[in-house]
Amino acid sequence: MHNNTKPLIGVISCTRSVEGEEAYIVKTRYADAVARYAHAVPVICPGLEATQDAEALVARLDAILLTGSNSNIEPARYGANSGRSPFDRRRDAMTDALVSAALKAGKPVFGICRGLQEINVALGGTLMDQRDSSMQDLLHHAPDGADLDAMFGHAHIATPVPGTPLAVLLGDEPLRINSVHYQTVGTLGAGLVVNATAEDGVVEAISSAPGAPSLLAVQWHPEWRPEGRAHDLLFWEEVGRIARLGHF
Repeated sequence: MHNNTKPLIGVISCTRSVEGEEAYIVKTRYADAVARYAHAVPVICPGLEATQDAEALVARLDAILLTGSNSNIEPARYGANSGRSPFDRRRDAMTDALVSAALKAGKPVFGICRGLQEINVALGGTLMDQRDSSMQDLLHHAPDGADLDAMFGHAHIATPVPGTPLAVLLGDEPLRINSVHYQTVGTLGAGLVVNATAEDGVVEAISSAPGAPSLLAVQWHPEWRPEGRAHDLLFWEEVGRIARLGHF
């Protein structure tokens, strides 16, 4: 890619009912963040049933972004018997195919919230639900019924792991992050490195190991009104930089 050309970042869609029929949608805050803060061009990637087309998509893109979503990953994909609905099987299948195709092609993959979990599951990791874990002190989601401002205002502290890509980018000091998720990483996927943890040990950021194709994902939502939060703006700058270079 020419240095003066904006990178193309594929943004996974969700499958939702719109006006009585299924639609592939991306919330504008994700696409807008790619354009405004990563200085890249967002390209929506639908959850097609023909997942073999993931390789053709990846071949034409510089990077992939797996976004957050109201849905969770179908539990059978990580060996569980139950999980928190709603689910989005089309998205599950396409994200798995996109991660595989991107790793094969050496293209970067970024994840936000569900996207982090998708990367983990694609690499053989597992997830757990907060209500099924021992986590009692630190809630990672606002109470049911909270409006958007209250939901994204729910926050806690995460601490970067020294020496990891996130710590190199943001420093080792604790960060105050928004927290909008019910599920967390259980077993870490193959080749992944924990980059940040919450005070209760929940994994808040992951990356690929040194020398592997670039993967970088956070459990929080840096796309939600990032102005004034230096660490979230730096995340998007890094997304754009890695998409241009193709690696960390």
